[in-house]
Amino acid sequence: MTVGSIRQVNIGQEMREAYLDYAMSVIVARALPDARDGLKPVHRRILYAMHDMGIHADTPYKKCARIVGEVLGKYHPHGDSAVYETLVRMAQDFSLRYMLVDGQGNFGSIDGDGAAAMRYTEARMADIGEELLVDLEKNTVDFGDNFDGTLHEPLVLPASFPNLLVNGSSGIAVGMSTNIPPHNLGEVCDALGFMLEKWDEFEDIDVTQLMQFVKGPDFPTGGIVYRHLNGSSDDEDSLIAAYSTGRGKITIRARLHVEDIGRGKQRIVITELPYQTNKSALIERIASLVRDGKIEGIADLRDESDRQGLRLTIELQRGVEAADVLKKLFHLTPLQDTFGIIMLALVNGEPRFLSLKQALKVYLDHRLEVVRRRSEHDLLRARERAHILEGLLKALENLDEVIAIIRKSRNAETARENLRKALTISEVQAQAILDMQLRRLAALERKKIEDEHKEKVRLIKYLEGLLQSPKQMRDVIGEEIGTIKQAYADPRRTIIVEGSAREAAESVFHVPQEETWVTLTVAGKLGRSLENSAPKVTGEVKEPPRFILETDASELLYLFTARGGCSTVPVHQLPQLAEPADGLPFNSLTGLTSADEVVAAITLPNGLETGFLFFVTQAGEVKRLRVEDVPGMTANAFNVMNVEKDDRLSAVMLTDGDQEIVLVTADAQAIRFKESDVRPTGLSAGGMRGVKLMGQRDRVVGAGIAHDDLSLWVVTDDGVAKLSPMSEYPTQGRAGSGVVTMKLTTDSRGLAAAAVGKPDDTVILLTSKNRPKYMRLSLAPKGKRAAKGDYIISMQAKEQVTAVALYQRRVTVPEAQAEPAV
Repeated sequence: MTVGSIRQVNIGQEMREAYLDYAMSVIVARALPDARDGLKPVHRRILYAMHDMGIHADTPYKKCARIVGEVLGKYHPHGDSAVYETLVRMAQDFSLRYMLVDGQGNFGSIDGDGAAAMRYTEARMADIGEELLVDLEKNTVDFGDNFDGTLHEPLVLPASFPNLLVNGSSGIAVGMSTNIPPHNLGEVCDALGFMLEKWDEFEDIDVTQLMQFVKGPDFPTGGIVYRHLNGSSDDEDSLIAAYSTGRGKITIRARLHVEDIGRGKQRIVITELPYQTNKSALIERIASLVRDGKIEGIADLRDESDRQGLRLTIELQRGVEAADVLKKLFHLTPLQDTFGIIMLALVNGEPRFLSLKQALKVYLDHRLEVVRRRSEHDLLRARERAHILEGLLKALENLDEVIAIIRKSRNAETARENLRKALTISEVQAQAILDMQLRRLAALERKKIEDEHKEKVRLIKYLEGLLQSPKQMRDVIGEEIGTIKQAYADPRRTIIVEGSAREAAESVFHVPQEETWVTLTVAGKLGRSLENSAPKVTGEVKEPPRFILETDASELLYLFTARGGCSTVPVHQLPQLAEPADGLPFNSLTGLTSADEVVAAITLPNGLETGFLFFVTQAGEVKRLRVEDVPGMTANAFNVMNVEKDDRLSAVMLTDGDQEIVLVTADAQAIRFKESDVRPTGLSAGGMRGVKLMGQRDRVVGAGIAHDDLSLWVVTDDGVAKLSPMSEYPTQGRAGSGVVTMKLTTDSRGLAAAAVGKPDDTVILLTSKNRPKYMRLSLAPKGKRAAKGDYIISMQAKEQVTAVALYQRRVTVPEAQAEPAV
């Protein structure tokens, strides 16, 4: 038995060195992300292991246990729970702004529920997750030994998008921590593009210029961020401070609104929570505060969340003001929270605080290195291939001689040497000639070799020029970033508010203004546009919009049914979508049922206290209702007009009390009268006669607000239309028969729709087969009031015009005029 030597050490020095070794190991190898790809080692190893196993976005799912075992056995010498929890988080849509892993099975919930055991769940790479590993095989990054030196693993990933800012990161190391919030991919890509354009003026770029693109954090759970912490908007901007220094604090608040449920009662509806807020814990906290008497006025608390999204309902007692309750909820619960921004990441293996500008610059430097190394790799491979192709071409030029040399050679080695000497080629080229298949001697195959050689020569020239031009390399990076943005960018979820949360105390449930367009399709799909632009409808659209409204996200949308019912929904709650047909059924967002038929839609601006809603039915009944009598946001549907059993509501308009109204009937009669002829009535009242119909089959097919500088556009069921000046229609008394508005042909069964507007206004003509025709009113021939029209659409067999969809412009305060919802 041998005894080792005893060495005297200074205990203080030994503990210092051991502590520093441990601290640096935690900092570098576990807790902090690399500024280049935004990943910690465990994230990087999971993604690389899935890549190495061939588990891509277009392959079948694999058991998570198999993936975790691969990571543990090859790259990550730690516990399996650490690896699996990381894998789970990368597949949670409420944890990562852009999920890197596509999970199948139970991966937990925002309620704090844990994921199922790894033997039950399955996963594969997400599309955007694969973008982090693009060109990994082209020597773009350095590799190092794994923990036992038997394998190699990447020390950083190529990262086609700036994952550090896009998905953020959080971690606690020894003596330091990081807490980087997620951001919107499109905004970060725009900021990178701006920096590439201003590369030569990089030192002059300041944070305010970059914040023209990066508005602020964009959390996966949405919410509202206030840029000023405590006082007024004159205080220091916390976002500018955080993006300038790498440290700062911001206030996050849940997004919510208040609904009126009748009998003097209200309820608070929460639709988005602050980032990393546990919904179940929040509910328990509110319930506990109510039990302890710290919050009064709450009658009921329900979690109504479903697949449509998050919805927490706090029902208040009768007479209790929502603002008073919310003030306490924000103060005592996580409905309002403070997010501490600590932009700490590893740069060259050392922890560094990064400003927004530095974080973007580190990523661009990394991409420049990736592009350089990728280009060198591609250039080397292109030269090698071109070298072989040159040998093949030389052999084809001397084909008879090559065949003779090979036939006379004793073996392959002799043939290779003889070819080298005869054709003055390299050994690699000679081997390629020997390996060439006989089918390559065909004329078409020879042409392919020549074309490939020309393509390789062009590629070599391009890559050589690229490597010699830093400007060209930056252009390549800009194009790749643009491609990433186009493929994966989506609308911002978190709203950034300029003021402070204290300033917003009196308007806690108001949503910041955001101009948008609301659409309701012929199939009842409701949604709003991604940007402030009206949808463009072509004849190929299978589900065209029936109503199109320009509005603001802070306004209320009113949907009216054929039976005189109405329901409201906040515009900001509507799903944002690229195509109107991708919306959600209106009955899933409002108090209406699937059996209800929506016949009109309008939005009322905030602050509108005067004005009237003017209702028109198909039987010619009209009604005027004061805006102040119309309920605001309410969860339940309500009646706005008592419609007779054999009648139906057909149009709703917003007026200011001094307008003139025009009604158009199927028998081509039009009447123009003052709205003051119709006295205002209450919600439960019916209508009064607006126009006298000509027969049993006659009905009102259109209505609008009449001005002499506008025109009246009418169309028959078989597609004959006409445009005539509104000045030709005299103002009459209400309840008359009106005047002729178009001379009908014998083939037509009457007018199908009508619209009031200017000749340049755009409408969408709808048919019984839901076939839309996008056109201007001026497409129809202009003529006198009683003139004939002309065909503007070719109809198919058994097809008829059914309606016209107008682009309804936004109503602003104090103006109370809008295009009619026909």
